[in-house]
Amino acid sequence: MRVAALYDVHAMPWALEAVLADLGDVDAIVFGGDFVGGPCADETLALIESLGAVLIRGNAEDGDPRTASLPLTAELDGVSYCHATPTANTPMTTVFTPDDDLRAMFGSRGTFVIGHTHHQFDRRAGDLRVVNAGSVGMPYEGEVAAYWALVADGEPAFRKTPIDVERAIAGIRASGWDGGEEFIAGNLLVAVDRDEAAKHFESQR
Repeated sequence: MRVAALYDVHAMPWALEAVLADLGDVDAIVFGGDFVGGPCADETLALIESLGAVLIRGNAEDGDPRTASLPLTAELDGVSYCHATPTANTPMTTVFTPDDDLRAMFGSRGTFVIGHTHHQFDRRAGDLRVVNAGSVGMPYEGEVAAYWALVADGEPAFRKTPIDVERAIAGIRASGWDGGEEFIAGNLLVAVDRDEAAKHFESQR
């Protein structure tokens, strides 16, 4: 089974459309939370709902009546998908999180695909594997692109899709989104430093 794991779109339909054009042949699409919470929530949600995808609730969905009742987890082909952890959508996990803390949040075995902290990583602690699919709409990776994962027969692999930055900038400005210019300056005209962002999230755990 081939599963596209698309996390943290953050209502950026321009990035999502680029990824959808890049998916290739997949059997299922999982949206792993935080697909709203950005400039074009209505447009993004309508696109997502047209796909027949599996939807998981991230923290951004908690405050939206259309999405607040979504489940926290899904399981496909032996892999567990959740936004942050299987029981909550706000705890932070980073590339720097100690193994003992990983086990405390996820247990001692299994493969979990997560998001929430917007940077890709593949962590193993014994029989436990925790993979962050990255962020489609607001990545913290040191390069402006859309980041996601393809899980083929239970094996996650990282993917990166170029986006039309000028189109995204124009769309954000047209949306009238509060904070849009700040986001453009800090996330599209330049890229967020990966290690700096991961260390910040780790300090907030």
